[in-house]
Amino acid sequence: MTKFYRRLAFLLVVLLALPLGAFAQTTPDESTLVIAQTVDVVTFEPYQSSSRPEANIYGHVWVTLLSVTPDGDIIPYAAEGYTVSDDGTEYTFTLREGLTCHDGAPLTADDVVFSFQRANDPDNGFTGNIAGFVMNSLGYRDVRLDGELEATVILNGPQPVAPGLFAEVYLICRESYEPLSLEEAAQRPIGSGPYRFVEWVPDDYLLLERYEDFSLEPGNFDRLVWRVIPEASTRVAELLAGNVDIVANVPPDQVTVINNSGVAEAQVVAGTRRIYVGFSFNEDAFGDAPGFDAIQNTDVRIAMNMAVDVPTICETLLSFSCERANSLVNPPNHNRNIEPYPYDPARAEEILDAAGYPRGEDGVRFSITLQAPRGRYVNDANVALAIGQYLSDVGIDTTVELIEWAEYVPLIRTQTAGPLFFLGTGGATWSAIYDMADLSSVTGSTNYTQWSNPEWFDNWPIMLAATGDEQRALIDYMLEVFFNDPPWLMLYFQPDFYGVSNRIDWEARRDERIDVRDASLAQ
Repeated sequence: MTKFYRRLAFLLVVLLALPLGAFAQTTPDESTLVIAQTVDVVTFEPYQSSSRPEANIYGHVWVTLLSVTPDGDIIPYAAEGYTVSDDGTEYTFTLREGLTCHDGAPLTADDVVFSFQRANDPDNGFTGNIAGFVMNSLGYRDVRLDGELEATVILNGPQPVAPGLFAEVYLICRESYEPLSLEEAAQRPIGSGPYRFVEWVPDDYLLLERYEDFSLEPGNFDRLVWRVIPEASTRVAELLAGNVDIVANVPPDQVTVINNSGVAEAQVVAGTRRIYVGFSFNEDAFGDAPGFDAIQNTDVRIAMNMAVDVPTICETLLSFSCERANSLVNPPNHNRNIEPYPYDPARAEEILDAAGYPRGEDGVRFSITLQAPRGRYVNDANVALAIGQYLSDVGIDTTVELIEWAEYVPLIRTQTAGPLFFLGTGGATWSAIYDMADLSSVTGSTNYTQWSNPEWFDNWPIMLAATGDEQRALIDYMLEVFFNDPPWLMLYFQPDFYGVSNRIDWEARRDERIDVRDASLAQ
């Protein structure tokens, strides 16, 4: 019997032995770590996903060439190192020896080639973070096989944040995936990382088991269980009952309860996720929708920014003090010379009047719909409702449509959420350009608004090619363009609230990545 079939036989035995719900609502043993997130996996196709909860799981199932540490340092992972050509367009990676996929297939440089080609293949129709945001932001052109453990990724031009982007591309084995259809691959994940897929019970839990043949540093727990618990009160209750070790998206008003429990503590970190309301420019989707014509007017969008009291939303709904975002870039890399839009409803009304949208006899200037997810971000539904009320107060009759995350994701991927849509996209503290790369291309998959300001996009390649003070000046100029012609109603950088059991040692990261490879039982 081959190694592959021995593993397959073992997997079937495990699956048959496990009863439905075996790891739900039970106290984990010393070899099991349980993490609760708000939403379930939508797909096991790593190049299609745009979800941080999915990426948290993927990061334990697949390796990447490089890795980003909690402090923002970029270090080797599956690659032992890399070199860059003099013109900055070729990155040559040397893989570590002895890596394998979970079916026993060796992980080689040919698999690096296959991974990049598969993610970028238009016939596959992938629109997720890797296929869209990463490939577009890299300016990916091609990939070349140079040897059994050496491959070169070729870019269209220099990309200062390329190493951080390479840290997001999961590596899969050609031998494992080439025989599979896209539908089969999305249901049968074959990983290359420290944990392998064992069982998925939709809307309940996902079970991963430590891959014993992983040649790099493995995790400290034999099993990882990722539970799906949409209700915040239930997540906290399960944490306090000892059934869950790590809880994401703790409600701010439960922090004191957790800290006084004696069995867990709350960890609150200043996050990097940009929370905003997008203004859609997608005429094909919304050309006839109420309010669409109005938000094509720059002055209207500026007025809507002034109509919303962001600091009060933070204080009352998120229980933290925030400074309103002035762009899509996280501090300290933002343009420090730009003052965020103030809360000034009187001025907002003056601007709306001057823009040709006076109040009618019923007090309404125009009507519009704001779509928002329910349960994905901290108190997202109530924040969206508050925004809708602030806009209605200045005469913009706003209907807030709350949508379950699984139904919301396809709207975001296809850029058909709107005409107003509430969203949070991941960011970083190590690079302004990384944060700006959401808008690296007019047609990019992460340009969810389809904003097309020529001052921004014409300067994008010039900014990438610049260095030092010249590049910083261009960054600040482009952030002024963004501010003055806002495609977003700018809100805040989301704080992240976690509940952590006292039985484990684990520290939350700022970038929303739940990485438990270093988690261990408390001493």
